[in-house]
Amino acid sequence: MKGYDVISNLTRREFIKTASLAALAIAVPAEVFAADKTKADLVVYGKIFTSEGNRIVEAFAVKDSKFIYVGEKKGAQAFIEKGKTEVIDYTGKGLVMPACGNGHAHYSIGHGIPKVGTMVEREITPEKFLAEVVPATVKKAKENGAKAIFGFGWDFMRFKNNMPTRQDLDKICNDIPMYFADEEGHKGLANTLCLVNAGIMAKDGSVLKKEVRGGKIGVDKNGIPNGFLAEQAGTYTRSFLDNDNLFSVDLAKTTLLDIEQHLLSEGYTMYIDGWGNYFYNENYYKAAQQMDKAGDMSFILGLPYEFESWMDADEACKFAVDVQKYASPHLKTNWVKLFMDGTVESGTGFVDPPYPDGHQGIVNWTEEEVTEITNWANAQGLSMHVHTMGNMAVNRALNAFVNGGKDEMRNTLVHLHQVIPEDYKRIADNNLYVVSGMQWHHLSDEEQAEMPELVPAGMGDKAYPMKSFFDNGINVSSHTDFPALNGGTDDPFGVMEIAVTGQCYLETGKPWWTQELITREQAINALTIAVAKQMFLENERGSIKPGKYADFLLVTKDVLTCPVTEIHTAKPAATYFEGKKVFSM
Repeated sequence: MKGYDVISNLTRREFIKTASLAALAIAVPAEVFAADKTKADLVVYGKIFTSEGNRIVEAFAVKDSKFIYVGEKKGAQAFIEKGKTEVIDYTGKGLVMPACGNGHAHYSIGHGIPKVGTMVEREITPEKFLAEVVPATVKKAKENGAKAIFGFGWDFMRFKNNMPTRQDLDKICNDIPMYFADEEGHKGLANTLCLVNAGIMAKDGSVLKKEVRGGKIGVDKNGIPNGFLAEQAGTYTRSFLDNDNLFSVDLAKTTLLDIEQHLLSEGYTMYIDGWGNYFYNENYYKAAQQMDKAGDMSFILGLPYEFESWMDADEACKFAVDVQKYASPHLKTNWVKLFMDGTVESGTGFVDPPYPDGHQGIVNWTEEEVTEITNWANAQGLSMHVHTMGNMAVNRALNAFVNGGKDEMRNTLVHLHQVIPEDYKRIADNNLYVVSGMQWHHLSDEEQAEMPELVPAGMGDKAYPMKSFFDNGINVSSHTDFPALNGGTDDPFGVMEIAVTGQCYLETGKPWWTQELITREQAINALTIAVAKQMFLENERGSIKPGKYADFLLVTKDVLTCPVTEIHTAKPAATYFEGKKVFSM
């Protein structure tokens, strides 16, 4: 009953607010970008949410890929040239809104891994993993002549009490290096050859490397590596795979085509990939640039260059600058990515108070190092994009940004499972940006009951803040981190429903942390103009405004007024990029 009251009250408040905005729309003067005699290529009528001050208008006109008029229907009619201007009347059919953005995702992994190895379903048990998944992956790899085997997606919570060992994997394949990352990408399972190639152990079983900075090498009772790797130990190990063949330029191109269809079908036309050099080469950059030059990219792609804590920092800096040569109109490369810590739920997030067993997680960088990297990156015109989950990781990165960064560079904190209350104001005061997994703001009843045993005191029913960012005037953009936690939703309207209700339609569970729920308008802004700002594109994209590129959606439902539990059923009837329809149902 409590959950029902939250949703009902929220619906009533939003209905009143939306009705008021609609009533005021006529009083707002129209905006015009071109001379009165300009005729449009396209005119659209309907209920249009602009993401500009939560404004609702009746019509807009598009010419040469950009909005030239936004305002009343009567005003838009002046831009129609009979027989030449396409007119779409979407009145009463749903909502028209800006196309969405995803501030941090890994579509390259989600669509690339099935081509190079396998995606492991989250429900797979350790027994089925060894009996079915790994043998099938090995068979596929050997048929294709692969020199490395890569997989992604096993669930740490299902595996933790019966973790497969390198010896288990060796029984299935011992002549090709094998690495399987978990669904978060923060843990991995490797066979013996993979560990040998990485210099962690010798063929005779002797230990060569006991630790990797920022990571954990799992060992058996005799201190011998058992094949389990956490955090930077995993990234280090898989850097020794045959990555150029594993993810070639041609494979990256076919992956990008799949990514494009995925994005456009869900209503996204811009996103930042969480890791541009995931396979430790520049093939993703090369493929995207070639695709864009050929005129085949109908979305904006951001590619950060990631530094690992085990890397030579000088070499990493050199490569981060060098990949700027790949930038093109639809490919942006101006970020440096760091992992500050791991994930709170798996015990590697950097937190205070400590976890129930007394440890504080795994932290990859000192504050001084991040300060120095931030100072260098900002001086090069590169922004920081830092994975921060625990409250201490957020605090450390925040200190580094304040002491080493430039406010105008929009240095960004990503994920933020926890935030020290005093740090909200510091984030706002220093023009720091936040990328939030709004679709993570929920747990099933079973997970809510289990969480207090896994995380520090007080964090069991409080994890991913949202409203606090808006309350403090922080630019907060939405991310899905796809395909991490692939049991959840990726599409913007599924994300929006969770952000508004604290519930995921895919599961049962009472509304979660209701004090941090946000409004529908806030959710749309986090999905649109806020992502554009994060990508330095707010003068070009992210809202419906004269002079900007005409990236917009025709949505099958009015997500501003429909019942909140139906928001997730909304879909793009059509997605437009630069004035052209690039997807339709």
